[in-house]
Amino acid sequence: MDYPVLYSFRRCPYAMRARMAILLANFKCELREVHLKNKPHQMLSISPKGTVPVMVNKSGVIEESLEIIDWIMASKTIFKNNLNADQINQTNTIVKLFDKSFKYNLDRYKYAQRYDANPLHYRKICVDHLKEIEMCIKGDWFFGNDIQKIDICILPFIRQFRIADMEWFDNFKEIPNIQNYLNGFLSSSILKNVMQKYDPWEEGDDLLIFPKGQ
Repeated sequence: MDYPVLYSFRRCPYAMRARMAILLANFKCELREVHLKNKPHQMLSISPKGTVPVMVNKSGVIEESLEIIDWIMASKTIFKNNLNADQINQTNTIVKLFDKSFKYNLDRYKYAQRYDANPLHYRKICVDHLKEIEMCIKGDWFFGNDIQKIDICILPFIRQFRIADMEWFDNFKEIPNIQNYLNGFLSSSILKNVMQKYDPWEEGDDLLIFPKGQ
């Protein structure tokens, strides 16, 4: 059987959310873990931009994580309960906020030396974005008790924000809902399953099916 191929990198938040969509959909793909400093020429030949995730399926190449998620959602049921129009609009707005402004400022907070930046300045901008959604969280997941698209799209970035200074994040008093939201994700079987370690893929390797045991 031919499976779609997913080029991925374990810690990349964009690749993480693509893998979460695959896991939640009970989907199967061939996983090819990428070493970002030594990207396989097979991936670069189909996606010269050189970023992950990249999915190759019978219809062609999908080069963006949100497009991978939407492609899977079009063919598989991933999330319980339909969202209403306001929730769909909120999802789109917040995901865009995280993909653009939050990610931009997160990079300059985490890698301040690389960008010759003041990390506290960029941390504050990220905190302001988190405060925007602090009171929107309605349960274990953003909209209640069931995971939705918004969760798999923004939680990998919030996780990275915490990693930049875990002691500060865990003791910061102004975003308790965000902290509880992230802690639930960090202890979830979903994260455990998508964060398993794999050796970088090389041509000739045995087929690696993701998720394991599917």
